[in-house]
Amino acid sequence: MEQRETFWRIVLLAPALLVFGVFVVWPLLDSFRYSFTDWNGFDPNYNLVGLDNFARIFRDPEFRNAILNTAIWIVAALLLPVLAGLGLALLLNTGVRGSRVFKSIFYLPICLAAVIVGQIWIWIYQPDWGLLNTAIEAVTGVRRFNFAWLAEPSSALGAVIVAWAWQQTGLAMVIFLAGLTAIPSDLLEAAAIDGVPRWRQTLHIVLPMLRPATVVVVALSVINALKGFDILYIMTGGGPFHSSNTLAFFMYEESFKKYRMGYGSAISVVLFLIALSIIVIYFRQLRKLGEIYD
Repeated sequence: MEQRETFWRIVLLAPALLVFGVFVVWPLLDSFRYSFTDWNGFDPNYNLVGLDNFARIFRDPEFRNAILNTAIWIVAALLLPVLAGLGLALLLNTGVRGSRVFKSIFYLPICLAAVIVGQIWIWIYQPDWGLLNTAIEAVTGVRRFNFAWLAEPSSALGAVIVAWAWQQTGLAMVIFLAGLTAIPSDLLEAAAIDGVPRWRQTLHIVLPMLRPATVVVVALSVINALKGFDILYIMTGGGPFHSSNTLAFFMYEESFKKYRMGYGSAISVVLFLIALSIIVIYFRQLRKLGEIYD
């Protein structure tokens, strides 16, 4: 009986594993192979260059700029969606009137494609009639405030981060709401009977018990941030003057615009190793949480 169950498990999993192997594992292994070559993406003849691509990476000022922008992007991914999602979850969990409607509204952006999100925020940031500049005009009284948020090196990356965080906040909110439902109501009721203020209940009971949900939200936010490419491509194209260029976009430019596929593959390997280290830390935290809650 067990052998039969094992056979059918293998049969049912085989198509999915085959697709995963062909479209994920094989390209990943190819990236490692091409990272040691000077392949341009077209010519079937290429040369092995050893570690030259990796040595060149760490001498490249554009790579250092992309690393810095990626670090800023990751820090923003840890702060903006996580804090905003937590705040919304705590607010909606209090039973505020119309909470179901608000949950749907706040979750809606994560259902939209990055192309749509990017276009919405391009309209918001539009210098002449965009919503943001119009609101600033109304609040400050400044006439014809037409700051180009996406065309200035000082503001382009921050503007895209805000758009990305707006989309990701709904996912963090839903995960935190699921975590809040797992907190025993008896603890909060006992604390309320003892006269513990709401803010202290949140600080000393709710937040510590939300640790499993927080680990999941932080890991997903960082991994999604490392993959962030589409919204950057739509909103700024990595510009102006590479001011919003991240590792993912830098890899795309080197591989598919400059036809340095070997060099781009080396960048992808670095990006993969960064993501892998984060995933390892994530699973270690999950294991520690399992030991605590078992």
